[in-house]
Amino acid sequence: MVLLLIVAIVLVFPPQAISYSYDNSVNLSLQQAGPAYDLGGGGLDVDEAIQWMINQVRGCYSCTNRIDVIVIRHSGGDAYNQALVAMDGVYSVKTLIISDRENAKEENVVEQIQNAEVIFFAGGDQCQYLRNYRNTGVHRAIKSVIARGGAVGGTSAGAMIQSNFVFNACSETVTTKTALKNPYKDITLSQDFFHWENLQDTIIDTHFSERNRMGRLMTFVARLLRDGISSEVLGIGIDENTSLIVDQNGLAKVVGDKFVYFVLGDHLPEECEPQTPLTFSRFKIWKKGNGETFDLSNRVLNDDYYQISVENGKIDSNPY
Repeated sequence: MVLLLIVAIVLVFPPQAISYSYDNSVNLSLQQAGPAYDLGGGGLDVDEAIQWMINQVRGCYSCTNRIDVIVIRHSGGDAYNQALVAMDGVYSVKTLIISDRENAKEENVVEQIQNAEVIFFAGGDQCQYLRNYRNTGVHRAIKSVIARGGAVGGTSAGAMIQSNFVFNACSETVTTKTALKNPYKDITLSQDFFHWENLQDTIIDTHFSERNRMGRLMTFVARLLRDGISSEVLGIGIDENTSLIVDQNGLAKVVGDKFVYFVLGDHLPEECEPQTPLTFSRFKIWKKGNGETFDLSNRVLNDDYYQISVENGKIDSNPY
């Protein structure tokens, strides 16, 4: 009888998204000045980058304008709340644990996201984000935040889902070695989860040099070209403890301890087939450190690149 009662309660009251909130002071309505993006490489979050994103949206530094922040994650707790609400210009922070598609359809969850000015995705699993949020109310609400000049940020998996193309990581672990050996094994590339301005034809990878993911990102770029999805693809590899911030004009700036790598494929690979090692000549690569910039809206203006090739699954020199 007890078991039947529990089952009945679950059926009547299905699991809901969990919300943790913290308010600061009086909120003021404002005209958002974005869009802006903060793409973190994992590891330690870069507070300077998050604060920049907040300031971009409120259109000022050290002023009275305050904004609402929503942290989205598919599991975990409210670890971000206290640090974010202490930042300049933040009125409130809410963490929403949205663990399945039913959660992502809840009206109160969608409404909270729609009313925010800044959205931040925690790290975790991009497969879960794609599976659970695509074509839901949450998905549409996040797009509406950017459409009215807000900002979206994220770290690790939360950054990887912001690019035009996304490695969905729904299968086995993919490393540089396995990707270069067979560009089609366990690699599924999703398209248009988000389609942010200035991030067109991009694919993001994180924990980059720490996990030696250059060859993996090269393979993603080669696949998108070979499969005819795009005629030019820009891979963006972000190291840990590092963020790439992107303003409304498409100017990207590196903030943090390490580097961001921009890996351009602008021609078809010589060999990119299932069960065949990758061959791709002359990737163009830009390595940018703290304070350095890359123009995403006018990519031809970036002429300080070096070239690296892949021959029969082997990178011809140190790509870092």
